[in-house]
Amino acid sequence: MIHTISKIRVRYAETDRMDIVYHSNYLVWFETARILMLDQIGLPYKLIEKNGLFIPVLEARASYLSPARFDDRLDIHLYMRQKPRVRFYLEYEVKRSKELLVKGSTAHGFIDKNGKGVRPPNQFIEQINAAWNENA
Repeated sequence: MIHTISKIRVRYAETDRMDIVYHSNYLVWFETARILMLDQIGLPYKLIEKNGLFIPVLEARASYLSPARFDDRLDIHLYMRQKPRVRFYLEYEVKRSKELLVKGSTAHGFIDKNGKGVRPPNQFIEQINAAWNENA
């Protein structure tokens, strides 16, 4: 498994009139966590794009359990629990301290610059395997 934690401080602009984080911001934070994970395993997204590939979101889900508010300090936990095949799946937990606020998931695939689906490049699989922790 791969597990990373991104730190977020809720900005005023991310809240609505009810002083609650607007729902779509969680998807942005999921992306922030994905970019951090790729950096941490040694495969920055810029490098993937430089090689003519892209990782689109094929599916996204979020379950909102409790609201986050302006100036909250949040941890975005990203989990890759299965090694990738053609698609790969990520799970997210947004926490304020130990309180679980949002659970989510995304599914991804690789495409080339023409939009054609392709298998994950060997370098991606190798970096995932190198970062994989069976005991996490």
